[in-house]
Amino acid sequence: MIPDGLDIKSIEVVTQPSLQHKMNLSDSFIAGKCDGKEGLKQAVYKILETERYENVIYSRNYGVELKDLFGQPVKTVLPIIESRIKEAILQDDRITAVDSFIFDTSQKHRVSVSFIVHSELGDIDVTKEVVTGV
Repeated sequence: MIPDGLDIKSIEVVTQPSLQHKMNLSDSFIAGKCDGKEGLKQAVYKILETERYENVIYSRNYGVELKDLFGQPVKTVLPIIESRIKEAILQDDRITAVDSFIFDTSQKHRVSVSFIVHSELGDIDVTKEVVTGV
């Protein structure tokens, strides 16, 4: 319900910053904050490194389900990995599409998957390794 006297055309939508803690992964420390494309890269990284439903501090929509693929045949899990990565990453409303999946199954019990994340801030190339066995 719109209050009397409020003109919908005069409402301005303001995008809030999407600040992330700036992670330095090679040296294992956090220093400062980042936003924009770098913040989005880190958000994608954190989504892919968080197993869905394992941490009560995250909503049930956060993270990716990959742990249950352990022990399954590599060729069987490829379409599952693609769909779960898409579902997980598309939860972020800055991301418009996830595509161009390339799978490397040359290592036994491991799948290296590369793909492109399209966003309003530009495209991001991502690589993720999934362990499917020992």
